[in-house]
This record gives sequence, C-alpha cells and structure tokens, in this order.
Amino acid sequence: MAVKIRLARHGKKNYAFFHVVVADSRAPRDGRFIERIGSYNPNTNPAIIELDSDKALNWLMNGAQPSDTCRRILSYKGILLRKHLQEGVKKGAITQEVADQRWNAWISEKEAKVSNKKNSLAQSKNEKKRAILESEKQVNEARAAEIEKRKREEAEALAAAKAEEAAANQEESASENTETEN
Repeated sequence: MAVKIRLARHGKKNYAFFHVVVADSRAPRDGRFIERIGSYNPNTNPAIIELDSDKALNWLMNGAQPSDTCRRILSYKGILLRKHLQEGVKKGAITQEVADQRWNAWISEKEAKVSNKKNSLAQSKNEKKRAILESEKQVNEARAAEIEKRKREEAEALAAAKAEEAAANQEESASENTETEN
C-alpha cells in the first residue's frame, strides 16, 4: 500500500481550506484517510498552516510520499529540513545536538521572517487607511468651502434683492409723494 501525504478539500465554493492527511494513494481526494496531521487555510495573508510536525516527520521517515503542494507546505514548516537532519544523525554525519541546534536556528529565523511580513502587511494596511482618510478630509474641506461660497452668494443675492426692493419702495413712495403734491 503506497501512502501519500496530501490535501483534502473542505470549505465553501471559492473559499476552500484543506486538511493535511495521510491516505492510501488509491483513495479519493476527499475520501478515506489514515490520519489527519494538520490544516492549511490559503484564504488569509499569510496563509495559516497548522501541522503536527512530529506526526508528519514520523510518516515521512516511514516512507510516506508528499504531494507537490504538501511538499511545499512541509518545506515551509521545516519538516523536510528536520527529516534531512535526522537522516544525517542516523548515518552518523552529525550528532543529535548539532541537528537540534541547526533546527532551532532555522525555526527562529523563519519566525522572524513571518513576523516581519505580518508587520509590513499591517503597516501597509494602516497607510492605506490613512491615505483614504486624508483624501476624504480633502473632499470634505472642498465641499465645506463650496457650501460656504454658495451661502455667501445666496446672502449677497438676498441682500441685493432687499436693496432693489428698498429702492423700488423708495421710488414708489417718491412717486406717490409727487402725485399727492400735484
């Protein structure tokens, strides 16, 4: 029986997430599996990968073959590096302490890269929000200036209308006075 480490699709249409499973290679993609060793959610940035590294390493050491996508996931999580180091320990090329030391150094470097990416994404998101708020502020200021200009024009037009009305009233009263004098 050939054993594969592969993805089993779950989730909604256009919003899939995957379980990382160990299954017989003849079983269907979402069918029967031997063991679930993790999950992969590509819908977030960065993608969320939860993986039981000890189980995955055990299956790899026992001969399970990962699919292409699972190989990338296992490499991203460092499980393939850990397998490589363990094979070196088996062969006597390095000691277990050296292997653990290299593994821990790689993990700390990887965590730093991921945290830097998260920080840069959060910073760019904040900059976009700030730019949107600034543009809205400029639009609001332009609208307020336009409204103020319209109010001044209306006030001037009203004052001019009152002045014309007053002038017309004066002319009427003046013409009435001249008629009454005649």
